[in-house]
Amino acid sequence: MRHVVDFLVIGSGIAGLTYALKVADLGKVLIITKSNEDESNTKYAQGGIAVSSNDPQSIESHITDTLECGDGLCNEEIVRMTITEGIERLKELIAWGTKFDKNEEGAFDLAKEGGHSENRILHHKDITGKEIERALLEKIHQHPNISIWPHYFSIDLITQHHLGEKITKDSNNIMCFGVYALNQKTRDVDTLLAKKILMAAGGNGQVYRTTTNPKIATGDGVAMTYRAKGKIDNMEFVQFHPTAMYQPNVSPSFLVSEAVRGFGAVLRNHNNEEFMQRYDERGSLAPRDITARAIDNEIKQSGEEYVYLDCTHLDRMKFLDHFPNIYDRCKKAGFDLFEDYIHVAPAAHYMCGGIAVDKNGATSIQNLYATGECSSTGLHGANRLASNSLLEALVFSHRAAEETKNTINATAINENIPDWDAEGTTQPDEMILIMENRRELKAIMSNYVGIVRSNTRLQRALNRLHIIYSETEELYKKTVISSQLCELRNVINVAYLIIKSAQAQNENRGLHYSLDNVKHSTTLLNQ
Repeated sequence: MRHVVDFLVIGSGIAGLTYALKVADLGKVLIITKSNEDESNTKYAQGGIAVSSNDPQSIESHITDTLECGDGLCNEEIVRMTITEGIERLKELIAWGTKFDKNEEGAFDLAKEGGHSENRILHHKDITGKEIERALLEKIHQHPNISIWPHYFSIDLITQHHLGEKITKDSNNIMCFGVYALNQKTRDVDTLLAKKILMAAGGNGQVYRTTTNPKIATGDGVAMTYRAKGKIDNMEFVQFHPTAMYQPNVSPSFLVSEAVRGFGAVLRNHNNEEFMQRYDERGSLAPRDITARAIDNEIKQSGEEYVYLDCTHLDRMKFLDHFPNIYDRCKKAGFDLFEDYIHVAPAAHYMCGGIAVDKNGATSIQNLYATGECSSTGLHGANRLASNSLLEALVFSHRAAEETKNTINATAINENIPDWDAEGTTQPDEMILIMENRRELKAIMSNYVGIVRSNTRLQRALNRLHIIYSETEELYKKTVISSQLCELRNVINVAYLIIKSAQAQNENRGLHYSLDNVKHSTTLLNQ
């Protein structure tokens, strides 16, 4: 089937939904998502959204915290723009129906998280992302120009390559015309064409064995853009959340929000010592990169697989009011957190790099924008300040929508796109080939490309990844398309980008820490 719209949005988290609402008055909008319409990384965001007040001192403080957390690699212009403009974007989010918690005086109840010098996190209990997703989807369903198609898997971006033109990584005039997408119910591959395409496909935590990300987070947006010769950067900066609940063989890992430490919880080792002060004067509220490496070191020294998060001294009634979901999940896992320490360990959580974009969310490919976690804006630098990601999505989706409004009339649909060609492919003999390669990849990335790296580990990972890549590409050429096969291809692409970026990064900055680093250099993949 062939479908033509004005705007095509890939992903149904805060980034995609915000953009869709802002362009819908200009034409028909189609949102496609590979799972249910509410399944996204946004839905699982517990802590909240970091927003300054209009007070100049508050804004400067937020900027300073972001720059410091980013370890010198943030783009200060982008940081200032995002934090300043984020104030108005938050007002829009509230106007669309999002409800944030308030205190007894009726003011917003602001929380504090690691790396923040003051309380500035707006939240809805400990399920902020779920509340944002609810409000946005409710607004989306009210607009007659917006359609959402769940269970549509984006396979590849359509560019001049599909018209028979040769495209190289040095090409400066690559254009995106739409995507080929697998209808997971009919098993047909549809051709979706649009004037403007927004990539908002979310994160890639499923590249690792242990992650807080839902099973859909397989780096699809980054991988598709890379295969289309779009520019990718900063992929070495993978943020591991320090305090995921340690439960072997449970995936995804349950995240114990950083706001719990902001509320007063402390980290302890197996000697019952509060160890974080040995690593950073901010203790248990140090930024995530420092905290994750500290926990990793304590785990290695003890020979255990987790450390403890101590909440036993906290005010019970206030905690239950702020974190009811966390309390319930811990209880189900066997921890009464007013009597027991929670077992926690770092888990892959957020990608600070991704599709390189400008201040308006435009990629290096014409007519293609990228916002949300799949994009690399310059805001996060080498390490994301907690709760800045939802703010980033709001600001850049707004800016992408504004640029879209200024250029949409000069953009035409290309109707000369061939439909998907599946000639010569057959049903796979064994799905185990796909699932085993994916299991191997997760083990490779977790063992060699995790919190602490080395040249030897990275090269070993690359060598083993090459074998998996060759096997998978051979399978892809002769096998009928499936979401499982596409996800495998995507996590392989993302793993390659992480490894190559890590090899090119010669200085320990933020989330990248290697035992062999000497000096700093940066790399931009596909450049």
